[in-house]
Amino acid sequence: MKMSGFSFAATDWVKVDASSHPGETGMALWRTQNFGDIRVRMVEYSAGYTADHWCSKGHVILCLEGELETTLADGKRFTLKPGQSYQVSDGDPAHRSSTKAGAKLFIVD
Repeated sequence: MKMSGFSFAATDWVKVDASSHPGETGMALWRTQNFGDIRVRMVEYSAGYTADHWCSKGHVILCLEGELETTLADGKRFTLKPGQSYQVSDGDPAHRSSTKAGAKLFIVD
């Protein structure tokens, strides 16, 4: 990830408008800022959320609250708890997220 083309900026996430994104089940609220080619998001998943697609985009994800379960295309599963993160590159491997009780994440992609 190359970070260039933008100056230092601080973000007050409470002041960033949220957009709703329905999952296969549940809902995600995204607060999104774009800095050049970098998208930075604070995402809150409702209880019972399951993504409506398999994702092949690279991310760095930090779990702030709750638990997030991510399933890889090969069937492997990983659970993030507060203070844990994962990183995956574009296209490798496809992944899909869900949460039983809800989760709050900080995501850079």
